[in-house]
Amino acid sequence: GGARRGRARGPPFSPVEDATAFRRTLGAFATGVTVVTARRPDGAPVGITANSFASVSLSPPLVLWCPAKASRRYAAFAGAGRFAVHVLAEGQQAACDAFVRAEGGFDAVPWEDEGGLPVLGGCLAVLLCERHAVLEAGDHAVILGRVAEARRRDGAPLVFQGGRYGAFLPRPRDGHPEPEGKA
Repeated sequence: GGARRGRARGPPFSPVEDATAFRRTLGAFATGVTVVTARRPDGAPVGITANSFASVSLSPPLVLWCPAKASRRYAAFAGAGRFAVHVLAEGQQAACDAFVRAEGGFDAVPWEDEGGLPVLGGCLAVLLCERHAVLEAGDHAVILGRVAEARRRDGAPLVFQGGRYGAFLPRPRDGHPEPEGKA
């Protein structure tokens, strides 16, 4: 073991079988917010809000996101060969909210077809992806996408933590190194 500088005292640990308590614990982690879009087999656009998004690899360029299998939109995304991930800007909470519901998101936000994918306007970044793999993961799936094209603009992200939206308050760079896992 390593040297201890003091006791790390906090609330007691609890079993994770309590899904509500586990969800609250996970809510301590602040995330950005994305909307993932694709086309259904009939060509209709489909979108869903997801904060379970992460970079996986720079070479090849891979990202992942995790839809719930219970979602009415799950089959459309699990079967889509291509999808777009939209990183929302701090002023896009309405877009986030529009795609939480199963239907109607595209009626509430500006979008256009780009290369056969529905692409939302005003986002900080958009990644156009080819499905790389769909992995089983409990009550969710992990959808890996190989990024074929991407674009970004400057701005502040929409942030989600503990069931609430917020803003990122940047601090000046002070010589601290980047985290090792940062992609």
